[in-house]
Amino acid sequence: MAGHSKWANIKHRKGRQDALRGKIFTRLGKEITIASRDGGGDPDMNPRLRLAVKMAKASSMPNENIKRAIAKGTGQGGAVAVEEIIFEGYAPGGIAVVVETMTDNRNRTVSEVRSTFAKANGSLGENGSVMWTFERKGTISIKNNGKSEDELMEAVLESGGEDLEYGEESSRIICAMADYGTVTTWFDENGFEMEESQLEYIPKEKQNIEDIPTAKKVLKFVDKMEDLGDVQNVFANFQIDDSIADELD
Repeated sequence: MAGHSKWANIKHRKGRQDALRGKIFTRLGKEITIASRDGGGDPDMNPRLRLAVKMAKASSMPNENIKRAIAKGTGQGGAVAVEEIIFEGYAPGGIAVVVETMTDNRNRTVSEVRSTFAKANGSLGENGSVMWTFERKGTISIKNNGKSEDELMEAVLESGGEDLEYGEESSRIICAMADYGTVTTWFDENGFEMEESQLEYIPKEKQNIEDIPTAKKVLKFVDKMEDLGDVQNVFANFQIDDSIADELD
């Protein structure tokens, strides 16, 4: 069902503050590489790559960087091969987490992620330990540009999407993984201003955090994990109670 997420807005504000050019380029480059690896290196035939390249150019990322990122994903031009490694475990408070990484050095990545789990008071689990609590879905973040929640929900249904998370300035569309390409193309071709598009692990149920100390520990855990150079995404099954969300800004 459609709904408003204060946690999403906290993340959005944090994202606006985290505007260092080098970090932006790194994340955009990884997204281009993953999109190229999964759907091929031709933006005209790969909606996810087309959007990633568009975002990169909007951020003034040099064309040479874009070409290198595509080459990494497709394994062409002598580029160093990259692999995706998924880690599962728990953040403080028993929060289930899935950590998505992309790396050209498996030993380095495993060591850094393992160390961060330990130092941030989490626990690294075995494969399959928490994955059953998540579903793989496609997501597209768009700017509202004056459209109401009802108007956007109508667009979601017309595109073949499943759900809408409505925010104050931007909203997120959720769709089945099998429909991801079709839904992304629909929003791209129908004049919507897209901010991000990717596949995510979305929790089937969320654990509500109702106290500030636990919320701070969980957010600190996520921040430390996201700061690792090889980490692409961190997914977790928590939501912060509205009664304390405003005190965490």
